[in-house]
Amino acid sequence: MQLDWISIDSPEAVDQIKQQSFQVPCLILKHSTTCNISAIAKFRLEDDWDFNAISLQPYYLDLLRYRPVSAYIADTFEVHHESPQVLLISNGVCIYDASHLDITIEEIKEALASVSAI
Repeated sequence: MQLDWISIDSPEAVDQIKQQSFQVPCLILKHSTTCNISAIAKFRLEDDWDFNAISLQPYYLDLLRYRPVSAYIADTFEVHHESPQVLLISNGVCIYDASHLDITIEEIKEALASVSAI
């Protein structure tokens, strides 16, 4: 399935993601365009992606271009900054985060399933 990332470029976009997460879970990928591990993590997400826009909305932050936005994400969702990093946002809060090669579709699915079970 094609993965169409939605770019994050401002704190306001992060606030919109937080609000949207009450309708559909949102995945934020904080990606460093100069890091090989970040490239591998992004490729693995794209290669294994089998969600539709109704089940999970994908967002992408270019960490090098928007470093202050990355700090805003960490503050807003109360997570320690890492790169690469994914955050799964549901009902306005981060329910799962992972970094580096711990980023997998299977773990994202498990986190989504735990929210659905509540």
